[in-house]
Amino acid sequence: MRVVHTVAEMVSAQREAARPLGLVPTMGALHDGHLSLVRRARGESATVVASIFVNPTQFGPQEDLRAYPRTLERDLALLEKGGADLVFTPQQEDMYPSGFDTWVEVGRLAHRLEGESRPGHFRGVATVVAKLFNIVRPERAYFGQKDAQQVQVIRQLNADLNLGVQVVVAPTVREPDGLAMSSRNVFLSPQERQAAPVLHRSLSLAERMHSQKERNAANIKEAMGRLLQTEPLARLEYVSIATPETLEEMEVIQGPALVSLAVRMGKTRLIDNILLGAQGP
Repeated sequence: MRVVHTVAEMVSAQREAARPLGLVPTMGALHDGHLSLVRRARGESATVVASIFVNPTQFGPQEDLRAYPRTLERDLALLEKGGADLVFTPQQEDMYPSGFDTWVEVGRLAHRLEGESRPGHFRGVATVVAKLFNIVRPERAYFGQKDAQQVQVIRQLNADLNLGVQVVVAPTVREPDGLAMSSRNVFLSPQERQAAPVLHRSLSLAERMHSQKERNAANIKEAMGRLLQTEPLARLEYVSIATPETLEEMEVIQGPALVSLAVRMGKTRLIDNILLGAQGP
């Protein structure tokens, strides 16, 4: 496995790489959710590239960029074991050099849900992903369903700018108790970690109600909210039932629906989602 640290090195490496090339973009602090993407890419690609870059432009003023976990040596060992061929670990000044002033805005998709809670977040995501696609030039890029809105933003970006990358979405990987794997889970206290599976229980409740023919979105959201209120450590930010492609809220569920939520456990903000009436991502 080769590790490259600059944009110029990565451009040179991808030009020489066997095709097709699969890209797994990450911010490091890897867990099995990330590694499942690497394994998927390994099965479908001649060359697997993983990127590790804690992107400063997707952090808001109230979010502590400095506190984001950084475990580079461990991450590199996991990626080598998982089958990555190349790892791209750029520095901030290489990705955003002095004078950088070009941004990608994705429009309405980026202003709903997470975009409303975290203004500017998806501008940072879209910009860095566009840069990674242009630097690495993958045929396929791999993302997890846990970040469902991010996936839709990237799909829109990819289509609108004719970037020509196949966006592959893999199922959310969960702990045995249902908690979605996330790099931010390390910030949970033991008590918060014990409480955190309430997110998955509330999503499972929505799934059960849907399977029992409940189609009124307000009824499902109300039931989810009541369940979440039974956990004193959980502070609900939002529950959404929306059309997966546009993220427009539904009143009556007709066809596939994305059920998503954001909950704070102490200082840690957790998100999760499920798809109703669809065969996976």
